[in-house]
Amino acid sequence: MTGIRVTGLRKSFGAKCVLDGVDLAVESGEAFALLGPSGSGKTTLLRIVAGLEAADEGTVRVGEDGSGNADPGRDVGLVMQRPAVFHRSVFDNVAFGLRLRGVSPEKVERQVSAALEQVGLAEARDAKAWTLSAGEAQRMCFARAAVLEPRVFLLDEFTANLDPSNVALLEAAVRAYHEAVGATVLIVTHNPFQAKRVAHRAGLLLDGRLVEVADVPTFFEHPDDERTRAFVRGEMPY
Repeated sequence: MTGIRVTGLRKSFGAKCVLDGVDLAVESGEAFALLGPSGSGKTTLLRIVAGLEAADEGTVRVGEDGSGNADPGRDVGLVMQRPAVFHRSVFDNVAFGLRLRGVSPEKVERQVSAALEQVGLAEARDAKAWTLSAGEAQRMCFARAAVLEPRVFLLDEFTANLDPSNVALLEAAVRAYHEAVGATVLIVTHNPFQAKRVAHRAGLLLDGRLVEVADVPTFFEHPDDERTRAFVRGEMPY
């Protein structure tokens, strides 16, 4: 199984320190929500974990082999806030990664059909992807990542600005994937209600530092830090 270990992570953009010595452990098979207001460093941390951004200092370990070393393959799925839509059909968008891996046409058909069914897009398989609504496009992107069966799933504000119906469909897809695969899920969100619905534990990132980490009931009902209490009470701007 695959977990995430972040140690002493620091990152600056020019004179602005975005991450200031972050330590974070997401256990294998756990769904963890990283919360915080806009500009707190959440997306930067996720991008570093995904390998899209380099840290200035610190280490990131995603998975381990039998010797205790980080898995160089880093079997990671990523869904960002803005859906990336390829200029092709919905089916071909979701099949893209499988075909790159040389998966047989029969298996591609089976796995893509199941993934589209899971996110409620089975009837749209032949539609042009650029004709989808924003919510449908994000569900397609989730299916495109999930069909590769990553052991680590990273979600960056993946339901931001979507209507409640699409939010519910995507959150249900996350829960179903997590239960079926046992993947490690790291969700970056500013939405505490989403964290309550999908995560086992939650952490608050504020001004580049991890303020508090706890199981979801404790985090929201009995937080230790006054800044966490302010955030969950809605007294801190998102």
